[in-house]
Amino acid sequence: MTPQKNMSGQAWAELVTLSVIWGGSFLAVEFALRELPVFTIVAHRVFWAMLILWLVVAFRRLPLPRRPGIWGAFLVMGILNNALPFTLLTYGQVFIESGLTSILNATTAIFGVLLAAAAFADERLTANKLIGVAFGFAGVLLTIGPSALTGFDPRALAQLAVIAATLSYACAGVWARKTLSGLPSEVSAAGMLSGSSLVMVPLALAVDGAPRFDLSAPVLAAMGFYVLIATALAYLLYYRVLALAGSGNLMLVTLFVPVVAILAGSLVLGEQLSPHALAGFALIAAGMVVLDGRLIRRLARLCN
Repeated sequence: MTPQKNMSGQAWAELVTLSVIWGGSFLAVEFALRELPVFTIVAHRVFWAMLILWLVVAFRRLPLPRRPGIWGAFLVMGILNNALPFTLLTYGQVFIESGLTSILNATTAIFGVLLAAAAFADERLTANKLIGVAFGFAGVLLTIGPSALTGFDPRALAQLAVIAATLSYACAGVWARKTLSGLPSEVSAAGMLSGSSLVMVPLALAVDGAPRFDLSAPVLAAMGFYVLIATALAYLLYYRVLALAGSGNLMLVTLFVPVVAILAGSLVLGEQLSPHALAGFALIAAGMVVLDGRLIRRLARLCN
């Protein structure tokens, strides 16, 4: 396992900033859904962010991949990491609270550990990982409640859609490691968004019709934040934090994002989450702490 880096002040600042941005994206979707359908929201997100990132690539004069297979890999990555999960998450927010969506979205790390162990020899399941995964799944079951598994009403289906989105994210992580290693991060992000745009723009036009632009100021602001800040800038910031802090520390973003989303949903929208949802998040968070391992190792040193 790669040793985890010590966090500098700059790394902490950028990690918290990324958490606030992604946490705020759930609130932005709530506003966008007031006037726009699901596919159109996702198409706007990936298309405009794609253009911005290709401008960044051109400005930095980064080399473009020449192998045709890479562009096919971008298409698959765009589906797994953008088109499918963005659509499922946005659909989920039609029926459930933004804070609850963010809690269930936090299980990406849990599925990521399982799929990485299945795909890579150097990612075997240790005792800590198994315990962390068990905590995570217990948290999911507590959060969604037994009714989501027995009665398929719109709310239950929305929660299961969000879980499916996290599984797609985890698959994307495996796919990226297998096919996109060694590329500049800006090129990978722009190529991925190109692949998702090829899927989402025609789909949105076919299902939702021509996009409307006579939107209210709050919805325009939400979409601007969603596209410019929570997608284009966030991807650039994500790779900066990864370089500064390492992948182990980057897992902390997964813990912080639901906290931001829950607070934003409560303060701005008046959302109130059930006690079992908050308790489920506590279990999911505990699972990620166990997966990370640092706090447990520190406590063990203090006890010895």
